[in-house]
Amino acid sequence: MVPFAAVLAIALQAVPGGETNGEAAEEPASGQQPPVLTPAVSFSVEHRTRYEHLNNQFRAGRGGDDRLLVFRTLAAVELDAGRFRVSTEFQDARTELADAETPLSTSIVNPVDLLQAYVEVPVGNLLAEGSSSVLRGGRVTMDIGSRRLIARDNFTNVSYAFTGVDWQWTGPDDSRLRTFFTFPVQRQVSGDILENRPKFDTESGNVRFWGVHYSPAELPWGDEGEFYYFGLDESDSPGRRTADRDFHTLGARLYRSAAEASFDYQFESIFQLGRSRMSKSATTDLDHRARYFHIEAGYTFAAPGAPRLKLQYDYASGDKDPTDGQNNRFSGLFGSRSGDFGPSGIYGLVPRTNISSPGAHLSLTPGGGVETFVALRAYWLATVSDAWLVADISSPAGQPQSHIGNQVEFRVRWDVRPGRLRFQAGGAHLFAGDLPASADKSDPTFFYAQTTVSF
Repeated sequence: MVPFAAVLAIALQAVPGGETNGEAAEEPASGQQPPVLTPAVSFSVEHRTRYEHLNNQFRAGRGGDDRLLVFRTLAAVELDAGRFRVSTEFQDARTELADAETPLSTSIVNPVDLLQAYVEVPVGNLLAEGSSSVLRGGRVTMDIGSRRLIARDNFTNVSYAFTGVDWQWTGPDDSRLRTFFTFPVQRQVSGDILENRPKFDTESGNVRFWGVHYSPAELPWGDEGEFYYFGLDESDSPGRRTADRDFHTLGARLYRSAAEASFDYQFESIFQLGRSRMSKSATTDLDHRARYFHIEAGYTFAAPGAPRLKLQYDYASGDKDPTDGQNNRFSGLFGSRSGDFGPSGIYGLVPRTNISSPGAHLSLTPGGGVETFVALRAYWLATVSDAWLVADISSPAGQPQSHIGNQVEFRVRWDVRPGRLRFQAGGAHLFAGDLPASADKSDPTFFYAQTTVSF
């Protein structure tokens, strides 16, 4: 185990004693006292209450309807001492109305725990004149790139956290470089998850996650892009089974941001190479060979509400042959899927693996703090020999079925008081395809409504 306190202590060693922004502090004139910096302390609290209802449970071995009341409270304290900053954030995530059939996990329940606690040190003019950089050490959350692989997920009740170091550099031309080395935090509860009893989250030295992410200021043709490498190495430890993943993720994303009366696009391609097992209970090491890509093209109309229509397609590989010594299931690592595939929570229809999915998305911002969208997606298994993993449903032997169904999703968000009070409601309905029908599953419908208060 890697003690969280040990990483934080190492970070504290990086705090400069007599420098600010990488430059030596000026000596006070004779007879003068050096200036006294008064640390600034800030507090913030956010509470979210969400009601979720799922009609026609689609997961194998479960049936009927599910309902859930979800609470999340975040409380943060920050000390800004000029030369360094200390931030701490606590999280309390719990539920009511759940029963033994509700698909709960520690992505929904994580009561009274430490989400972040780190020291941040700013340094200027490092590597290039006019550059700026920030080094964070301790327990942190991260949003990187498209957030498909590393994200502080806002819809999911509990965010991923990491213990380690995270360095972010911005060049004078606005190019960006980010490197990190971390131990992912294992989210925990005590006893029965229905009882919302806290257990302090920990990290293990047997699970390591690191990476490099680079964004040039501009691509040669004027658009934006990013290029990255992430490494994951894990093995079993006492009380924790893993899929013994030891693989490398290489990716690139090219895009043009949306603007009024303009076309935009996004293309992201990712490859994974290394070693893994098919599950946490498996004992056979396999060659890991997986890929993912996302393509979208959109247009924002010069009309009231700035309507934007985009067409998109996602492909995430599944395992081609259970006997070929390879694992072709793409891993979404620590990313968010709700932005592409719809609400998570007790719905979470598909993971970012073994999926082939075209779709269309229409968004509108009518004003008054209101944003809304409606989206259509069709879902097929990328590989019919592999499973629909969220539902644990496979195609019947001798009767290949790959169509999961067609999903309609909507969302309405209203910032009643920006930064203080937000209301959001949404839902999704799946017109079930041949695959769920083969397991006697009918059309699931999901609805949620939530209120977020911040101060």
